Parts: sequence; C-alpha cells; structure tokens
Amino acid sequence: MESKTKPDYFNFSPITARIIIPDLQTLIPENSIDYILNWFKVNPVHLRIAKARTSKFGDYRGPINNIPARISVNKNLNRFDFLITLVHEMAHHEVWVENNASGNIFDMFRRKRRPRPHGQEWKNHYLSLMVPLLKDSIFPEDVLFHLVSHIKNPHSSSKSNEYLVGALNKYNEPDDSVFIESLAYGTIFRLPAGRIFRKQEKLRKRYRCVCFDNGRIYLFSPKARVIPKPT
Repeated sequence: MESKTKPDYFNFSPITARIIIPDLQTLIPENSIDYILNWFKVNPVHLRIAKARTSKFGDYRGPINNIPARISVNKNLNRFDFLITLVHEMAHHEVWVENNASGNIFDMFRRKRRPRPHGQEWKNHYLSLMVPLLKDSIFPEDVLFHLVSHIKNPHSSSKSNEYLVGALNKYNEPDDSVFIESLAYGTIFRLPAGRIFRKQEKLRKRYRCVCFDNGRIYLFSPKARVIPKPT
C-alpha cells in the first residue's frame, strides 16, 4: 500500500512569511516599522491588506494544510488604528503557536480546552506585543493615553472602547461617514462601495440592516462607518 506524506502543520520556514504590501510606511507609524517587520521575520504569517469591511476591521486565520497563517487588516484605517488592529491579530497568532507548540498533531485532539478567542491567553500576548509600542514617538498623546487604559483589560475589539475610538477618529481622513450607531432606526445609508441599506433593530451587539439591492439582511458592528442618505 502506497504511503502518503502527511502535511506538516507546525514547522513552517520563516522564509514563507511575507508582507504583500507596496509600502509599509503608508500604513503604520514610521517608528513602529522595524518592530513589526522583525515580528514577521520570525513568524511565518502572510499579511493581506483588505478592502474596507463593515463587519470587521481585521482577521486572523491559523495555518492549515501547509498554508501559512494569514492576517488581514482593512486598508481604510488610519495608521494608528491600523497598527492597533494589526497587533490585535498578531496576538491571535501567538496564541495559536503557544497552543500548538508541542509539534505533535495528536496533542491537539487530546486537549480538553481550547483558548477562548479573546480570553486570558490572548490578552497576555496582546499586552506583551503592545507594550514596546507605547511611545509618544509612535502614537499621539491622546491616543496613547486611552490605549494604555485599553490594554489593561482589552475586549474583543478596540472599537468597544469609546474613548479610544474617539481619539483615533480624529486622525481619520475627513469624509461624510458616521458610526452606524449614531443613526436613528429607519435611516437609509450607503457604504463607500455604493450599496444602500436601511437600519433596523439592534440584535445583541450588532445592528440588523436590510440591503435595498438584494433584500438580504446584514449585521453591522456599531462602529461601522457608513454614509447617511441626505434627507
């Protein structure tokens, strides 16, 4: 019987790591670039710059079937927000590595408990990664003040900290967008890409909105930025 080579889930060479972007300087603060590049040099993770998304600002997917881990971050975030979101996703990768450190794939199935997505393990790694970046040479004073408070007990998203969001919002490029949570129910709005929606009720943490283009229901984060239709 012919034997088949099993995929190596754990031993990726750092050479597979790459950042698929033309110029990192346009996305994060200049004084953070070396720190971020050094992390990617030793962590085989692909970074993808994603289009503006209303459902999430960043995303992490662990390695599988010899495909390296992947991080995506929305391209429309300002450089301080982009860096915070990127570090958030980098922490997810470190949790994955820690949880699979033995290199024995059978250990994965013997484990009784997997780390919670934003549990204590993730908080510890997020704090460890963020602390070296807490400098006034990287973040403006107002963002730094609220960021220090935020990382003491971070939630699943920096967007859950209204003070940090307010500080970061000052550095966005001016446009006509607003947070969807600021709109009254029934308000018609559009996304930058053009699709039109009507805001409906809130379901737990997200807003239920109906799309005029196809009649489907979509859920929006309260901190999703949308463009209200003029009345």
